Amino acid sequence: MGKTRLHPMPRIARRMFELLEPICLVTFFADECNEELAALGHRTYWDGYFASRAAPLGRVPAQVVHAAFYNFAEGEAARHIPSAWETIAPEASVAARERGSAASLRRILGEELAGSAGLVRAADLTTKAATSAPTEGRVMYAGMRTLAVPSDPVARLWHSATMLREHRGDGHIAALVGARIGGTEAHVLSALEQGIHPPESFGRIHHLPKERLASVMAGLRERGLIDTDGHFTDSGRVTAHRKPHRRTLHPALRGPISRRTRRTDHRARTHHCDPGGGRLAVTGKRAGPLCGWPG
Repeated sequence: MGKTRLHPMPRIARRMFELLEPICLVTFFADECNEELAALGHRTYWDGYFASRAAPLGRVPAQVVHAAFYNFAEGEAARHIPSAWETIAPEASVAARERGSAASLRRILGEELAGSAGLVRAADLTTKAATSAPTEGRVMYAGMRTLAVPSDPVARLWHSATMLREHRGDGHIAALVGARIGGTEAHVLSALEQGIHPPESFGRIHHLPKERLASVMAGLRERGLIDTDGHFTDSGRVTAHRKPHRRTLHPALRGPISRRTRRTDHRARTHHCDPGGGRLAVTGKRAGPLCGWPG
């Protein structure tokens, strides 16, 4: 049998994810954002993370943040929300996040590229896509849509790419819910994929109560995703060769869940498509066609 080919729209959506995800990740892996949040008074990385990412939702209770973020263990959001907002306004945290992320991106790109017409074109195309998608069922994305789009092209590129990331994340969560994969389960399966065994030792979940982890492992065994020793089943290993997908997700579920995510994601990202559109180069290397076209 021949390989199943993706419809062009989901394929473009995936290509857009691959191109834009590195722009979003400066928020989490470069220093500038954390430094800006620390300068505000946030005591830890996670205080700043929860306070700034959840800020577009408004001053909601921790339960709402937990539901919207989805893949954090029960009680994690409550350790930071609402306490992180008691002395630092949510608006200040989200502004610091934008400043730091834009500074990281500008440093990585270099002044010449950051000030180029191509960068402006990239920001314009990304903004067009990010502000054209429906918000129904997209809690995090809808929250970001309430924020003003920055006028600075570098900040606008980051902001719009992050809106699309949240849009995709909301769809991904919907697909996980439909597949009955909870946040802790996703972390267990992700740990196994990374070769971490026992998966309960994974840094994102190792601090959870043993009873909670035992219950999650038992549920995954009942579903045939892991064996009695806590490793992938044979069917899980076979499906591990499917195309990878971002965030915490076991390969056995990546095929169907990725397809569902792409189907719900393409409506936003296909607003990017412009065969004559610009290309985005990072540190002098071509990152590929901005709008997902071969080149």
